[in-house]
Amino acid sequence: MSKIGFNKDLKKSCEYCQYGTLLEFTNETVCKKRGVIDSRDYCHSYKYDPLKRIPKKIQISDNYTPEDFKL
Repeated sequence: MSKIGFNKDLKKSCEYCQYGTLLEFTNETVCKKRGVIDSRDYCHSYKYDPLKRIPKKIQISDNYTPEDFKL
């Protein structure tokens, strides 16, 4: 695993590479360097693009009580 950006557990992936474009309906990436490849793969030309990563949504619980809002 590599240390990319702020998330230390994020693995290298062509999905997050500046040379790759994720195909919408398949689990493949079109790479400018290597062509069509699996999105979990990466090569020596890998360069992380933080704008391509979509963070997972945070789950907020619904079971609040009135005591949770008291000071």
